[in-house]
Amino acid sequence: MTAKRRHAIGGNWASLLLPIEADDSINFDKLGEEIDILIAAGVDGIYSNGTAGEFHNQTEAEFDRIQSMLAERCAKAGMPFVIGVCQPDAMIMLDRVRRATSFRPMAIQVILPDWWPLGDLEALDFLKRASDAADGIPLILYNPPHSKRVLTPRELADICAPCPDLVGIKLADGGADWYTEARAHLEEFSLFIPGHHLATGIKEGVAAGAFSNVACLSPRGAQRWTDLMRNDLEAALEAERLICRFMDEHIVPFRQNAGYSNAALDKLLSAIGNWGPIGTRLRWPYRSIEPSEAARLREVARRDLEEFLVT
Repeated sequence: MTAKRRHAIGGNWASLLLPIEADDSINFDKLGEEIDILIAAGVDGIYSNGTAGEFHNQTEAEFDRIQSMLAERCAKAGMPFVIGVCQPDAMIMLDRVRRATSFRPMAIQVILPDWWPLGDLEALDFLKRASDAADGIPLILYNPPHSKRVLTPRELADICAPCPDLVGIKLADGGADWYTEARAHLEEFSLFIPGHHLATGIKEGVAAGAFSNVACLSPRGAQRWTDLMRNDLEAALEAERLICRFMDEHIVPFRQNAGYSNAALDKLLSAIGNWGPIGTRLRWPYRSIEPSEAARLREVARRDLEEFLVT
């Protein structure tokens, strides 16, 4: 018998990226423009403070201003939004949870505090306290591949199932064995897998959606592709093969060969798509990919992903 998911959250969620100026300040005028563009693109939702949103490199005053701006614009437009309160420090993260509740997002995304990796009992205790602080707003756990402790589907079930307000998990997928294990242990949760694997995740009956790197490239294109999965999965899988080939050949080497961060790659994707006023700059001390690389790869993307890109 298939378990009923705890929440219907899913689909194509676009990441809020920070426009960073040369003096390392956040350009909030550009951030507001970006939010308006994402709303107009008709994505299924917008989320803040993922890795690409540089949650690890902002002050608490900046955190509050980002969430306030997102909540105000999304509420006015009727756009679902999720607030990421991720922070390596447990006490700062709990305080962010409490402040985020005032904006009434669809969900709040947390990570496990990770200066020292948590054991299972510690993780259970943290999620319970975060759930209490969230005041009835559902939680999503973010367990990326670069976490200090990357949990298997069975391990995730052990720490997440006892927390009834935890409704979703953002994580990396794997091969056939991983999907089998995910189906066995995580059916009650909305699973958010890497955006460029979403059609496969839908085919495997596991994925509910993606906090999507593909939406970094093209919010409208990612939404069209997500809608295609609901109507013509085989065509969506063929599009996925093109997207994955582009990522593997032209984006991943920046991380594997040159050591750039995932946030740098996502900002590169947004600059290739050229849909908003974001740019490739990361906040110091992280290295940014040169805008000239985005201009070069824009021509490659137009050639290889012409049907997908919508600017």
